[in-house]
Amino acid sequence: MRSLLFAPLLAAALAPLSTLAAEPQEAFWSRLHSLCGQAFAGRVIDPQPQDAAFAGEALVMQVRDCGEREIRIPFQVGANRSRTWVLTRTPEGLRLKHEHRHPDGSEDRVTQYGGDTRGAGSATAQAFHADAHTAELIPAAASNVWSVEVDGAHFVYRLQRPGTPPRRFEARFDLRQPQPLPPPAWGAALR
Repeated sequence: MRSLLFAPLLAAALAPLSTLAAEPQEAFWSRLHSLCGQAFAGRVIDPQPQDAAFAGEALVMQVRDCGEREIRIPFQVGANRSRTWVLTRTPEGLRLKHEHRHPDGSEDRVTQYGGDTRGAGSATAQAFHADAHTAELIPAAASNVWSVEVDGAHFVYRLQRPGTPPRRFEARFDLRQPQPLPPPAWGAALR
């Protein structure tokens, strides 16, 4: 009888670390997936001088394409539909990439930058550390850490870059008030 009580504890202790780390990421993925097909308005929190392009523009994110391994989230700034956040599952965790396209659908020169999770994160938040491609493409972004939070009320996208000069950006979207669906991101029809 006693061995039956301790069996679950023993199994958890012997489980591979990757399996244990996957649990919060699975919960996070499910939270994000539950928003599929919806759009939400947002705003920049504490805008910095380099965020002038966002000033006075309507910000809308849409959890648009949700697959088993990839979730695409177009992020529109006014009429500019060039940005898409792409989250994918990897064998090691989760990955966030930034896809930038021109109105004709062609990729921008600065695109596909981002990074991977380095730990389990939580059911509501994941952090993505800049990868080698990002460091090569944008040397100043080699130390970037992006985070995405999804709680019951908000979706928060955040960038933090330590160093000189430091860089920070945060956009917060209200999940309590879905918006009409915007047009697709530039290049969506080409995928």
